Amino acid sequence: MQHTTREWQQLDASHHLHPFTDFQALNKKGSRIITKAEGVYLEDSDGRRILDGMAGLWCVNMGYGRQELVDAATKQMQQLPYYNLFFQTSHPPAAELATLLAEITPAHLNHVFFTGSGSECNDTVLRMVRHYWASKGQPDKQVIISRHNAYHGSTVAGASLGGMKGMHAQGGLPIPGIVHIDQPYHFGEGQGMSAHDFGLERAQQLEQKILELGVDKVAAFIGEPIQGAGGVIIPPASYWPEIQRICDKYGILLIADEVICGFGRTGHWFASEGFGIKPDLMCLAKGITSGYLPMGAVMVGDRVAKVLVEEGGEFNHGFTYSGHPVACAVAIANIKLMQSESIVKRIHDNIGPYLQRRWSELADHPLVGETRGKGLVAALEIVQDKQTKRRFPAELQAGMTCREFCFNNGLVMRAVGDTMIISPPLVITEEQVDELVKLARISLDLTAAKLQE
Repeated sequence: MQHTTREWQQLDASHHLHPFTDFQALNKKGSRIITKAEGVYLEDSDGRRILDGMAGLWCVNMGYGRQELVDAATKQMQQLPYYNLFFQTSHPPAAELATLLAEITPAHLNHVFFTGSGSECNDTVLRMVRHYWASKGQPDKQVIISRHNAYHGSTVAGASLGGMKGMHAQGGLPIPGIVHIDQPYHFGEGQGMSAHDFGLERAQQLEQKILELGVDKVAAFIGEPIQGAGGVIIPPASYWPEIQRICDKYGILLIADEVICGFGRTGHWFASEGFGIKPDLMCLAKGITSGYLPMGAVMVGDRVAKVLVEEGGEFNHGFTYSGHPVACAVAIANIKLMQSESIVKRIHDNIGPYLQRRWSELADHPLVGETRGKGLVAALEIVQDKQTKRRFPAELQAGMTCREFCFNNGLVMRAVGDTMIISPPLVITEEQVDELVKLARISLDLTAAKLQE
């Protein structure tokens, strides 16, 4: 079928309800229609090329058009397009991927539970953590502590574990047994404190909450090493060691949500390694297949797996598409491709430092209150006053204004409030980083002019 952009928009508006969208507003405006992609670039239905500074939705790590991943899917579809992991059954792609994941994740993570997405991972850890404690004869240990402004998916359990106010306002969330402490957002909430002291203060809220609720009630703490959808919030260096100390002191489980940070994004295979975190459970998705197919996996630490296997009995949980053979085959090919191209080393040693150096140059812009980043993820804060960090009035929608200028100039850069964030494909070149920063600066200039009107 061939249609004009307007015809595609009309079809879309007539039948399609988009995620995280004001349906009426989008239908009036018309969707952006993306028709193809190659490398780090998208192409829309009008033939305009757009640099994808968000790698799809944090996921297209190896770039678009990788024939190796297409071939892996094709071969597996021809051999075994689908079978489930119920009925005491497995298949070679699931067994091979489980083994490969145990090899590349930290040494104590040797078991895998497959899911279809990051949201399903977080539903799984909620049930698995509670099942673990019940199996140990402590069924009252059910409370999971998370953070305000965290994002852990949009299913009922995932959205409850997350700390997004807008999500909690719909559907009676969070569900019981989930509580939140403050986030380690130094730029936005740490005025007057050193980064070190602020990191400790925010981490120590975990201990305070455990003592408030009772150690016999608290099952686990969950956190993203870097809060992604919350605005690329990178905790102070003091934060994660203190969180780890508190979890170890009280014997509660530590869950690392690596859905965004995993598979090389921060210059390590997994960000937990860079922050010195030793998670009991680790959630993976997105980059596991470079977004080519939906896939998720929960890595389970040895002390948890031992109880589940030896004492837990039947775990009444799973999904039709857990360990889908085609998704597993693509994940295997994707990880091996990352290994053969030394992607993680490249990000750690070369392209990551280059992006951060170029990105930091935007700090001299009149609108920018801070730039920050790690590896191939970064953010900048749009402010009205650089000295006081005062924001623009909310009704001006400074971040959304900047985002629209970015798209119109050929760059995908996401707005989280008035925080602009990027997470480009891991295969981006230095020349493409230069282009990204140039387009970001142009868009900031246009935003500044618009906000002064």
